[in-house]
Amino acid sequence: MSEEEDGVKKEQRKAWREGAVRDRNVILHGGRGMVLDQIWLDAGNFLVDFNYANASSVSPPVLRLAKKDSFESVVMDHLRMNGAYWGLTTLDLLGKLDAVDKEDVISWVMQCQHESGGFAGNIGHDPHILYTLSAVQVLALFEKLDMLDIDKVSNYISGLQNEDGSFSGDVWGEVDTRFSYIAVCCLSILHRLDKIDVDKAVNYIVSCKNLDGGFGCTPGGESHAGQIFCCVGALAITGALHHVDKDLLGWWLCERQVKSGGLNGRPEKLPDVCYSWWVLSSLIMIDRVHWISKEKLVKFILDCQDLENGGISDRPDDAVDVFHTYFGVAGLSLLEYPGLKAIDPAYALPIDVVNRIFFGK
Repeated sequence: MSEEEDGVKKEQRKAWREGAVRDRNVILHGGRGMVLDQIWLDAGNFLVDFNYANASSVSPPVLRLAKKDSFESVVMDHLRMNGAYWGLTTLDLLGKLDAVDKEDVISWVMQCQHESGGFAGNIGHDPHILYTLSAVQVLALFEKLDMLDIDKVSNYISGLQNEDGSFSGDVWGEVDTRFSYIAVCCLSILHRLDKIDVDKAVNYIVSCKNLDGGFGCTPGGESHAGQIFCCVGALAITGALHHVDKDLLGWWLCERQVKSGGLNGRPEKLPDVCYSWWVLSSLIMIDRVHWISKEKLVKFILDCQDLENGGISDRPDDAVDVFHTYFGVAGLSLLEYPGLKAIDPAYALPIDVVNRIFFGK
């Protein structure tokens, strides 16, 4: 890239930042602030497809940011459903979900559904269990689960269960405990857990438990905080947490906190804001969250903010993105940070949404 081209791009980014947010809401802690521009910008990157031709529903700077032929747009094209979930859930936790046009969002989500019942990461892509959960979660945020053919979606998910109780992600057959959690979580939200063999699903997850108390992606796989969340979350939803050695796992999880206050996903790894969710939610579900320093973790997350442009990065001074912004805000929510809605550690949705699903409140 020439110096002239680089200068143009810098001016474009400055213009987008200045125009993307009408109301610069700030969360303050100890003199530090997080402006929400980056959430809007990143959410725009993912959600722009269904607003691209409707300038009245999204501010023009957002439209300019996410041109369909840009490198960023192309490489993220397949996972925009996940991005929609991250961005929209963040906005909901901040009390700003009404900032988007929900009818446009819902229309786009439903266009990503296939005849099989599963959802793709974007229009024109193949269905996968990952994107199916994100689609269901987005519809739950907007109180639109009634738009789904529940049996069609649940049949798609149940059809991915294997004889040993595990789940494949799609027709190509990759097996991972992430997919076990997704199946259990999604079917629970849809009130269709009876569509699968829950006992077999639980037994498969338990078979992935390791001597250190953690869980891997398959039997014998290395313990990893992300997989631990998936396994503990699925066991919590199915009422099977008695299979977890809470003290042993709690010790492994609390050792993930490093001197900076951040959490890593495995021993000897750098801290990353996303583990503020994976580790913290697991500790909460097994009632061992008091084994880490909440104050140091709050400081680490806030130190990862971009105070000029908004958003949260993986580590201080790195580039921010919607993925880490979501998990940073979700982590702060679990830590009962002032001004944020509470989030459920198992379902990864705001508690008021979960209560609405299960209790009609």
